[in-house]
Amino acid sequence: MSIFEKFLATPEATEALGDQNFVAAMLQFEAALARAQAQVGLIPLSVAQSIIGTCKVDLFDVPKLVRESARARCMASPLIKSLRETVGLFNEEAAAFVHFGCCPQDLIDSAMALVTGQVLALVQTDLEQIIQRLTRLAERHAADPVLARAPWQSSALASFGWICTQWTAPLVRCRQRLQVRAGQALCVQLGGALGTQAEMHDKGPQVLALMAAELKLTAPALSWQTQRDEQVALACELGLLVGSLGRIAKDIARMAHTEIAELNPVGAACQVTLVAAQRVPQRLATLMTGLSQEQEHGQDHWQCGLAEWPALLLSTHAATRSMAQLMADLQVNRARMRSNLEARRASLSAKEAADWFHPALGERATALTHQHLQTLAGTPAEAAYQG
Repeated sequence: MSIFEKFLATPEATEALGDQNFVAAMLQFEAALARAQAQVGLIPLSVAQSIIGTCKVDLFDVPKLVRESARARCMASPLIKSLRETVGLFNEEAAAFVHFGCCPQDLIDSAMALVTGQVLALVQTDLEQIIQRLTRLAERHAADPVLARAPWQSSALASFGWICTQWTAPLVRCRQRLQVRAGQALCVQLGGALGTQAEMHDKGPQVLALMAAELKLTAPALSWQTQRDEQVALACELGLLVGSLGRIAKDIARMAHTEIAELNPVGAACQVTLVAAQRVPQRLATLMTGLSQEQEHGQDHWQCGLAEWPALLLSTHAATRSMAQLMADLQVNRARMRSNLEARRASLSAKEAADWFHPALGERATALTHQHLQTLAGTPAEAAYQG
């Protein structure tokens, strides 16, 4: 990650997607695999205990594994080799059962699901703060008049509370869809390569279910090695979230301009969100190309998607974090809103002023604000992500 990209990422998401944490997630998968296989009688309990006891990231040279992965073009191969060697130091018999019945893609995909869940939990926390703050602003300013500005037409009378509900509603919908998509996309991958589960005979589904329960991931009905539609659907929901946040950031930035000054200066927070909104569509486009894979394993789509996915997650959390911080500090200048409204009304003809600034419009905006708030309050907010 370049120094310029670091400005556009949060430390928490960067750590979750970092080398150390990803290797830890891979070892978490291997430990869950060994434990599940022992539970169904595929491997001896003593063997599983040796593998589980060795699956500690502190026992491994992560920078070395990363260097070796560059030559192998896959992070799984050097880790599996190192894990076998380390397990063999303590229990030679157990080394042969490391990564039993799996392929490298099982390990990488499942580990990516684990770290993705961690980042989504961060996104969820910040998104909830944004929604709560906007809801409070809408309640507080339901009757505060403000200009509803639109390009190439006269400004009309609205309320700032109504504007806040217009910002909030897409975020509430994003929150709901993200929870559904995350549950569908964050799956254990097991038996991704044809024939690997054959070593587990008919106990593969049992192992998969046990692993999913331990790792708090979904147990898919089918292997999804080349079926990336659920993951891309989740990526699209992240794109919708960032785009919705970008719209809010653009509106707030304009209202904070010196010549308008209806909101307090917002600094770099809007900038980070707007940059994320520009970058995310390109990430999505690349991930979409991975849907058209040939036969059972594409030559390039998997690796390309693995490279783009963390970048998408980093941009998403940067956008939600920056907007959460902005919302916490946002201050509304009621007096300036009213003076801007009066200045605009004075610049119009009597008929235009009567049409665009009729008191009924303000009353309607206030009523709509309360109506929208009731609707949003009745929208179920499901449990936060389990990362």
